[in-house]
Amino acid sequence: MLAIHLPPEIEQRLERLAKLTGRTKAYYAREAILEHLEDLEDTYLAVERLQHPAKRWTQDELEQGLDLDD
Repeated sequence: MLAIHLPPEIEQRLERLAKLTGRTKAYYAREAILEHLEDLEDTYLAVERLQHPAKRWTQDELEQGLDLDD
């Protein structure tokens, strides 16, 4: 269960949309979260990789079959 406090103007927009469509506010909140969750996860992963880059291999190293565990 998740409880969130929204600014009044967002709450009003959400309530208006729910009334117009016959869906619940919770439905639209859930849809908004699901729509953007993957983008947020991707952003976090990209920042992590920029802060902690992994070793990069050249094409020559890969073709020569060097021990890649070094």
